Amino acid sequence: MLKYRIKSAIVILSGVTLAATCLPPLGVLLFAIAMSTIAQLEFYRFMKDAGIPVRRFLGLFCGAMLLAVTMFTIGSDTDTLLRGYRWEQLVLVAIVLSVFVAYLFDSKCENPIAGISCTLLGIFYVPYLFNFYPKLAYGFEHSTIGVSDTGRMLIFYSVVVIKTTDIGAYFTGRMFGKHKMFPRVSPAKTWEGLAGGVVWAVVASIVFCKVTLGVLGDVTLPMFHAVILGFVLAVVGVLGDLFESLIKRAAGAKDSGTKVPGMGGILDVFDSLLFGVPVLYIYIKLFLDIS
Repeated sequence: MLKYRIKSAIVILSGVTLAATCLPPLGVLLFAIAMSTIAQLEFYRFMKDAGIPVRRFLGLFCGAMLLAVTMFTIGSDTDTLLRGYRWEQLVLVAIVLSVFVAYLFDSKCENPIAGISCTLLGIFYVPYLFNFYPKLAYGFEHSTIGVSDTGRMLIFYSVVVIKTTDIGAYFTGRMFGKHKMFPRVSPAKTWEGLAGGVVWAVVASIVFCKVTLGVLGDVTLPMFHAVILGFVLAVVGVLGDLFESLIKRAAGAKDSGTKVPGMGGILDVFDSLLFGVPVLYIYIKLFLDIS
């Protein structure tokens, strides 16, 4: 199982890196929509298995529109960022209204509150959080040809630190894990594994900072912030993993799918990244120097 997990992780993360490196903006958009759609479908399957009447296709359409609006309005200067933010807010309001109207006219739905809530959760959990990948790729140094050098470095940094947390937590938990974190949610996770994952993430962040001299394109990463980010991304990534586990347990599922050998589904691969990437983007905007 471990062998398949490693192989699958390498293939998927290599695909993400290649997409960020080689594809033009339209290709990045299509890739993001494809990954988001698959993960969102897995989430809605959880809800269906739990007996919740979600509007799956409406949710997928709204998620794709959210990603598309971001890609077509994103930029690095203040005016463009503000305009993109306004368009995003307009789309979010339209999403909420469209889901409400869909259930308003559905006379056969016996549990509209659960349906509305979980249809919206599927949008905000997957495509809304996934939407920070394009923001990370184009929100600091916009390029009309492909992902900028800054975007590539930031995406690579996020994958390295957050996935190092997963690997470090796995091996540390296997060797030293005794105290369960949340056995009702994820029986295999331990506090010792969490501590090991955090340590490994901080080390990975420090090494990344040393190798790049703290220069991630137009973003400057001082050693002090590298330590903080390593810790924060590790904790947030574990929370993302636990959140997906909570959803899976509620639906009575072990994995989000069978598409990825040794790992389950696409959502199992991106669960920690979905929480970590938005935090990284916001942290950079608030605390780091951008040239």
